[in-house]
Parts: sequence; C-alpha cells; structure tokens
Amino acid sequence: MNLSAKTKKVLSALFILLSVSAVLIIAFSNREMGNAWEAISRLELPWLAGLLLCWFIYVLFEAAGTWHCLRSRGCRIGLIRVLWTVLVGMYYSDITPSAAGGQPMQINSLRKAGIPVGYGTLALTIRFATNQFMICMISLVLYLMNRDFVLAQLGGVIWAARIGWLINFASVPLVLMAAFRRKWIMKAAEKLIALGAKIRLIRDREAAAARTAETLDTYHEALTELIHHPKEILAQILCSGISLLGLTGSVVFTYYAFGQSGTPAIRVLTLSCLLFVSASYTPLPGASGAQEGGFLLYFRDIFRDGTIGLGLLVWRFFTYYLFLIVGVFAVLYERVLLRRERGKAAGRQETAYSEQDSGEEPI
Repeated sequence: MNLSAKTKKVLSALFILLSVSAVLIIAFSNREMGNAWEAISRLELPWLAGLLLCWFIYVLFEAAGTWHCLRSRGCRIGLIRVLWTVLVGMYYSDITPSAAGGQPMQINSLRKAGIPVGYGTLALTIRFATNQFMICMISLVLYLMNRDFVLAQLGGVIWAARIGWLINFASVPLVLMAAFRRKWIMKAAEKLIALGAKIRLIRDREAAAARTAETLDTYHEALTELIHHPKEILAQILCSGISLLGLTGSVVFTYYAFGQSGTPAIRVLTLSCLLFVSASYTPLPGASGAQEGGFLLYFRDIFRDGTIGLGLLVWRFFTYYLFLIVGVFAVLYERVLLRRERGKAAGRQETAYSEQDSGEEPI
C-alpha cells in the first residue's frame, strides 16, 4: 500500500471521527434540553425498531435490484451473497470522498464472487441511473404536493434543495447521453483528459482515454439492454423506489420516536427527501457536514422541546454510522468467505488430481 492510499484512509478516519464528535456535541450541548439522557431513555422502542427496519429495507432492496439485474443476464449468484457485496460497497462509499470508492469496491466484490467485471459494472450502472431518477421524481412529487409548507419551512435555503435536485437530475441525461451520444461525450472527455495531462493531473493520457472509452461502452450496453426489457425497467424502478423510501423515511420514525407531533408524516418525508438531494452531492465522506447542517436547518421547527440535537444523533446513527459498523464486519466476513471458497476449490482440484493418478475418471 502506497503512502497516498494510507494518507487518504487516515484523513477519511479523522473526518468521520470529527463528524461523530460534532454530532455528539450538538446532541448533548443543547440548552433547551434539560436532561438529554432522560430524553433518550424515553425513546419509544417500536419507532426505533421501525428505524432499523428502514435501514434493512434500504439495504435489502438495493441488493435485490442488483441481484435481479445479474440473474436476468444469466449470472449465477445468490441474493445473500449480493447483499454482502452491497454492504461492502456502502461501507467504502461512506469512507471515501463523493462516495468514489463504493462502486469500484462493489464491482471488485462481485468479481470475487464469480461475476465478470463487465456484468458487475453493467448492474451497478443500471442501479445508479434508476436511483438517481427515482429520488428526483419522489422529491419533486412530494415538493409539489407540499409546496407552501416547504417554502415556509425552508425560506431562504430553498435554493440548496433546488440546486441539489438539478445536480442529481443532471446525472440522468448524462448517463443517457453517454449511452446514445457516445461520440459527443467522448470528445468532451478527451478535452478534459488533455487538460488534465497538461496540468499533470493525469499521467498516462492514452490509458485514461482507453478507460473512459471502456466505461462509455459499458454504459451504452447497459442502457441499450435495459430499454429492450420493460419488465427489467419496472423491477429496477420498484427496487429503487422502495429502497430510497426506506432511507429517507428514517426521519419520520426518528420524529415519532421522540414523541413529536404536529407535523404530518408526509411533510416530514418531503423535507427528508429534499435534504437527501441537497446534501448527497457534497464531496465529503458520507456527505458529512452537509447532512448534519442540513438536518438542523430543514427540521429546526419540526423537532421541538430541544430534541433536534438528539434527533440528529439517532437519525445519523441509522443512516450513516450503522453502515460503517456493519460494513466493517461485511469486509471481514468477505475475506473469511473467500478463504473458505479457495480452500474448497483447492480441495476439489486435489481430489481430481488424485483420481487421475489412480486411473479413475473424475466425477
């Protein structure tokens, strides 16, 4: 492992530690909250169980979408194995800036599970496109349904939600252009690569261009196949919609866990979706800073009696820190699983050799 890779890991760990510290300070230094520990002890367990269910729904349907995409292309892999690869991908998404490490590590994890890189990339490309499309549609519909409430609640920071929505939605036509207007995108990419090489950000210009061309070919293949399979589109949209509602719905369960009332669940969900599109493009591990600050701004009049700091702590645990905790175990379990599979493969190979040496035909 080179020094730069170590430095990146250390910086990510420090940033996560800083994020945890900031959330704890916000949660327990609120003057309006007379007894924070008492408030935590009075949290309603059924709603906390609902938070855990939201987390599980998000992970499960992300895995189900990836699994369905792979199975429809003839890849033999179980849902549970895909679930582990999804957890590995989410872990690396949360510890790398702009979630840049998530997809590559999940593709690598699928490769270790016997899925060719091309199919893994194709599946994650489809998942990315449908997730972006669905979060934009869900947030837009909810915003139009609750426009007056949102404008009154967000006031001068509504621009953050609008910009976030545009940035998230922009990725959808970009993916389509990459698939169906490949030459346009490739020309633009070549210019950017040339600029990067000129200022010495890119060392090997030809290698970078080759990787870009390969990625565009994958996008083209993925989108072309998807368009010719309407049932696949419906399945992916359904998985994306349910998984994203699980993730964004966690604020609703946090709200009721603290015994709060006065704001309908649909309005709390609306603000949660707008917070997601506002903060998700932030180039920091887990969108840290933007998520915490956005929560305090968007829900400042929703969580009352000084509970907003503790609400932030509980919500952030189930939407970020739990992924880190489970992700570490997923990474370690994957190593154990791979070691077992290599041992079984070596055992089968040794058996085949011994049968050949004895003159028997291997079964």
